[in-house]
Amino acid sequence: MVKRWLSRYFARKQLLAQNALVQRYIVIDLELTGLDPKQHEIVSIAWVLIEKQCIKLSQAQHAINKDVLRLEQSPVYHGIAQQDVATGQSLAAILAKLSAHFSDAILVFHNATLDWGFLKQAFQAHNIDVQPLLIIDTFQIEKKRLHQQGHEIGLDDLTLGACRARYELPHYGCHHALTDAMATAELLLAQCHQISCGKELKLVALV
Repeated sequence: MVKRWLSRYFARKQLLAQNALVQRYIVIDLELTGLDPKQHEIVSIAWVLIEKQCIKLSQAQHAINKDVLRLEQSPVYHGIAQQDVATGQSLAAILAKLSAHFSDAILVFHNATLDWGFLKQAFQAHNIDVQPLLIIDTFQIEKKRLHQQGHEIGLDDLTLGACRARYELPHYGCHHALTDAMATAELLLAQCHQISCGKELKLVALV
C-alpha cells in the first residue's frame, strides 16, 4: 500500500513539472437529473480531446444513458426526453469508451467536484477501475486567478458562461453536454494562454 502511494506521488510530481501546452487532455461534461450522486443519475456524457493545444472535433463524443430510471424535471434544463433515452447506450458501455482515454490524457472539467463525483461513483458501481493521471478544473483555475487579482467573487462569477466572457469567448447555449465540453475546452486553452504569457507553462500552475 505504501509503495503504491509513493509510486503515485512521484508520478504525479513528475507530471506536474511537465509543460502543460503539449499535453493531451480529455474535457468531459455531464448532464444530470440532479446534484446528488447518491440520489440522482447521469443522463448524458460528452467529451472532446485536446492535443498540443488543438481541439480534435473529429474525436468528440456524446452519448445518452439509456439506463436512466427517472428524468424527473431535468429535461427542462438539458432537453433530453424519454424517447432520447430509449435510443441511448448503456452506461457501462459509455464508461468503458470514456475510460479508454484515461491512461494517456489528463481529465478536465468545469466544476470537477460535481461531475467527477458522479463519474467516480458510476465507475465503482460498474466495477471499472480507473486511475486518472490528473484532474484539472477550469472552475478552480478561474477562482484562483480572481483571488490573485483581488476580485470579490459573486454568486454567478464562476459559471462557465461568466468565465468565458472574461476571455471574450463567444456565448454558447448551455445545458448540452457536448456544447459545454467544447466550451470548457476553449476556456482551458484561453486560461493557459493568459497564465503562460508566451512562456512555458507547467501543469502545476493549473492545479
